[in-house]
Amino acid sequence: MALVVPRTERLNRVVVVALVAAAVGLVVAQQAYRTAEILLSGLLLDVMSSDGVEVVAARQTVYFGLGSDTPLGLRMTPECTSAFLVVPLLAVGSVMIALRPRITRRVLVALAVAGGAVVVVNQVRVLTLVGLVRWLGVDTGYHWGHTLLGSMVSVVGGAAALVAFVWLATRR
Repeated sequence: MALVVPRTERLNRVVVVALVAAAVGLVVAQQAYRTAEILLSGLLLDVMSSDGVEVVAARQTVYFGLGSDTPLGLRMTPECTSAFLVVPLLAVGSVMIALRPRITRRVLVALAVAGGAVVVVNQVRVLTLVGLVRWLGVDTGYHWGHTLLGSMVSVVGGAAALVAFVWLATRR
């Protein structure tokens, strides 16, 4: 029995369809994605903290500082997830592959790197917010962490991920 290798054109179409399906899937299943994201935050906080940490996955919420005077819960809302930063990368990647099939491998590597970077940046944003709450207190720390510094981390990190994506996908 001979091994049949799919033609490159067919394989590229499969990759494009898979990327579009992944983008649609992230939008449709964003609650499950947020649950996974907050579980990761809880794991990181648990490793980095001596305070009590608990994740309530059903609410996409991580509670920290449970052994202190100022416990707080952070909920991963649709506006706070990295899913909606990954979706455009998948969409652009699928268009790039559809238009220039010969760069499929580069685009997939770029998607892996940029997608991973966006997830890491969002975790850094959550950890920054937690650190500011612990340092400055709940009111001031949450205000500065959520409205200013957290947004700066997201914007700078998202921009760096986008630059990395474009550079990796288009370089020769």
